[in-house]
Amino acid sequence: MNLALEVRDLEFSYPDGRQALGGVDLAIETGTRVAVLGPNGAGKTTLALHLNGILRGSGVVTVGGLELNDDNLNEIRRRVGIVFQDANDQLFMPTVGEDVAFGPANLGLRGAELEARVEAALGEVDATELAQRPPHHLSGGEKRSAAIATALAMEPQILVLDEPTSGLDPLGRRELVQTLQGLDLTLLVITHDLPFALELCQRSIIVDRGTVVAEGPTAEILANDALLQQHRLEMPFGFNGSALGDRSTGS
Repeated sequence: MNLALEVRDLEFSYPDGRQALGGVDLAIETGTRVAVLGPNGAGKTTLALHLNGILRGSGVVTVGGLELNDDNLNEIRRRVGIVFQDANDQLFMPTVGEDVAFGPANLGLRGAELEARVEAALGEVDATELAQRPPHHLSGGEKRSAAIATALAMEPQILVLDEPTSGLDPLGRRELVQTLQGLDLTLLVITHDLPFALELCQRSIIVDRGTVVAEGPTAEILANDALLQQHRLEMPFGFNGSALGDRSTGS
């Protein structure tokens, strides 16, 4: 099994003493799309921030066979791109193109090579026309695409997205699904949008109280009403995980 990500016995407590992660074990195969589900406060975002060293707890995080430590922190951060829930947290330059160029430029890319990297990243999210636009003039969907492009410009091996459908209208959500399905990357998607998880992700894990409490094919996870209720998750009215299983990318 070729693992893109392995987490072993990961624990973390915040300065106020609240334990956010209580021994997380996780293995993600290369090329898979995995949804991270769970109630508010379960530790999902805290887990994500450990994957490229923004937060550092005890335990072991390994990305593409490389164990996260002080010596290779920059390489780990290149390998794991994180797209935050609020796109405004990633868009701070005068234009989208400059935002997308920011990371690669910090790696030393210049001139034609940098321009090509920016064009390629924007092209992957079908947003080439946004290059000269000011980020604060963009729609919610356009901002989300631009934020994803800033991560893709680093040519990561893993893309982690925190609540990517937040604030999107139905068309923006549909376009996001199509964009993410077209990426040749390992995806880890934190979401409360269970139909989105079903449509996009072959597998899902449920995180609650700082540990992984369930994992498996997304359609099977979402068809287990008792499991969902136990962890404060619920399919929207009119949806049924079992009935929609044939639409899951894992089928």
